[in-house]
Amino acid sequence: MSQSPCEEAQANGYTGLPAAVLYVLRVEALAVAVLTVVVYAHMGASWWMFAALWLLPDLSMLGYLAGPYWGARTYNAIHAYATPVALGLCAFLLNAKGLLPVAVIWANHIAVDRVLGYGLKYPSRFGWTHLGRTGKEAKAQQ
Repeated sequence: MSQSPCEEAQANGYTGLPAAVLYVLRVEALAVAVLTVVVYAHMGASWWMFAALWLLPDLSMLGYLAGPYWGARTYNAIHAYATPVALGLCAFLLNAKGLLPVAVIWANHIAVDRVLGYGLKYPSRFGWTHLGRTGKEAKAQQ
């Protein structure tokens, strides 16, 4: 049986992304986070709605109840920028303006997650992400 990407990386002594790459990815995420807040402010939508819906994408972690494979898939589907962009595009094209703030909140959530180092998950281990290791996995790396 072949190794998972995490097992292969660990066997090869992989310690994470180069610092320069992580810096670029986090600065990019910070730019998206700031831009989405500015866009949201100009929309005139309720900041109470922003606060109430901001953690909603993290419900995708419930996919882990079905196992790490499905957990990573559901988490990644919800935490990819393409999903809120598709929602925003559909809202715009269908003249469903009430969904535009939801798409912006969603994109902001993803951006802030990325700034904090929470990236897309590998199916073999929860703590391994495209931005490096998090949680117990990061502590074990040190």
